Amino acid sequence: MPPRLRRRTTSKPRSSQYKLSQWLLAARPKTLGAAIVPFLVGSALAHRSGNLAWHLVLPAFPALLLIQVGTNLVNDAVDFQRGADTAERLGPLRVTQAGIFKASTVHAAGVGCFALAALCIAPAMLARGWRLVAVYVSSSLAGYGYTGGPWPFAYSGLGDIVVVGFFGIVATAGVRFIHTGGVLFDRPTIVAGLQIGCLAAELLAVNNIRDVAGDSKVGKRTLAVRFGLTFARVEVALLAAFTFALGIAQWPRLGMQRAATWPLIASPASALLVWRVAITQPSREYNRLLILAAIGHMFFGIVLTVAIAT
Repeated sequence: MPPRLRRRTTSKPRSSQYKLSQWLLAARPKTLGAAIVPFLVGSALAHRSGNLAWHLVLPAFPALLLIQVGTNLVNDAVDFQRGADTAERLGPLRVTQAGIFKASTVHAAGVGCFALAALCIAPAMLARGWRLVAVYVSSSLAGYGYTGGPWPFAYSGLGDIVVVGFFGIVATAGVRFIHTGGVLFDRPTIVAGLQIGCLAAELLAVNNIRDVAGDSKVGKRTLAVRFGLTFARVEVALLAAFTFALGIAQWPRLGMQRAATWPLIASPASALLVWRVAITQPSREYNRLLILAAIGHMFFGIVLTVAIAT
């Protein structure tokens, strides 16, 4: 084969691989635990009730991931447009801010993820009815409205509540409901959803501490900006403490002692995170703390899943 032709045939795969890696970066795979954990815990709750519908849940699982990725992509585009992501940001690279993709392209990809999620969950919505449709629509609107739209939650200090509500309670309830039908929210689901939602919000709180200086300049009124670093550090500690205290107080009353005690093996990771946040000033070091928070969230979710299911 002539050398010139050989170069042509190898250049396209390299280009496509490069673009794929860039989109993977934009999707923020380290955040996908926020979708995976509710899937695991919701399925464990359904297993305990004796009602499993894997033929509906497995096709719907990508919808959870797509809603998370859609939220991330819209955040990437809109934060740049609003001036929150600049060359001075301390967090990981953002593809819009870095000029890798246009904001309009990333924004459209995010909206496309929400639409594709509807296709994935469509069989389950047909089987379970309007309540699951409401779960999908509200979750997608919450994901988009986190930074998009005229009144973004993240810019008004409501992001933490939205994360607990939708990436905790609603996501967990939605998965269990796809399996079982019947009641959408019951007491075990709310307890489990609050626990994993609080640990997901802990990631957000750590992120907001890191970005407090840049956020304050552009009017992004996170809780760290509104009430200061001391408040934000206390918030991280309270979210962790509430997660474990809630389990100890509620699971035994629901006849699930293991769900109260087994997740305590994840408490050292939470304690380490709280301590590191307390002694570390906002800097790039918080990127490592976010990884620690994500690992702790996933570890807790896996242990809680096993404890509920056995």
